[in-house]
Amino acid sequence: HPPGMHEFRAGALLIQKALSSVPGVVVQVYDNGWPSREENGTRVDDHSALDGADAVLIYADGGKGHPAIQGERLTVLEALAAKGVGLGFAHYGVEVPTGVPGDTMHRWIGGFYEDRYSVNPMWKPEFAGLPDHPVTRGVQPFGTHDEWYFNMRWTPEPSMKARVTPILVATPSDEVRRGPYVHPRGPYDHIVADSGKTETMMWVTKRPDGGRGFGFTGGHTHAHWGDPNQRKVLLNALLWIAKAEVPAGGVKDSITPTDLTQNLDKKEKK
Repeated sequence: HPPGMHEFRAGALLIQKALSSVPGVVVQVYDNGWPSREENGTRVDDHSALDGADAVLIYADGGKGHPAIQGERLTVLEALAAKGVGLGFAHYGVEVPTGVPGDTMHRWIGGFYEDRYSVNPMWKPEFAGLPDHPVTRGVQPFGTHDEWYFNMRWTPEPSMKARVTPILVATPSDEVRRGPYVHPRGPYDHIVADSGKTETMMWVTKRPDGGRGFGFTGGHTHAHWGDPNQRKVLLNALLWIAKAEVPAGGVKDSITPTDLTQNLDKKEKK
């Protein structure tokens, strides 16, 4: 991706800085990979880094290379979820392969991005009708032109489906549905056929094990973290899945335009 796109490291560090203003919240960023340590001259997974975590956010490349599905990591996260640890996934991080990874995401957060079923156009949804929920505290209606995925593969399990609460919803135009999409270009007949349907770009869930989760499909374009409402809804969600109190007006941070230019990956311009 070109500079400013998929800046997951810079985005995570920005989130860390934004949450530093919240008393009692400690954020640890593991950039460019799973927590690891050196053992006999090689890097190996260090799952103990997640011990004591109240919540885990994965904002990273997904699909077949998704960090959560390599080696024994799915089992590690499953054990954390069973203890009530919150799990959040942002942008490409909501995409996993079907089968065991997809079924696991259904249990964790209720839905996921399925290749060639879900869709990824560049468009500007207008998020106006925000629900009354701790995650929306202090969030005003907003819209950012970005690669907002929609048409998630939702859990077929009725009891879990009932636990999913849409947070950011909008109705794509027929033009958006016809594409082109980012990849593959499309269009998909089933997406075009859903003309007029309201779609969900962010959702939260309360799991039967007591844990909480969310999926957030935006976050492709790093500059959009400069939108205070987009930032706030994600920051609120992180507090909520960690079972921390979300302030009445939502998380207040001191992020500046300069902060948005920090920690960007060194990329060739395309």
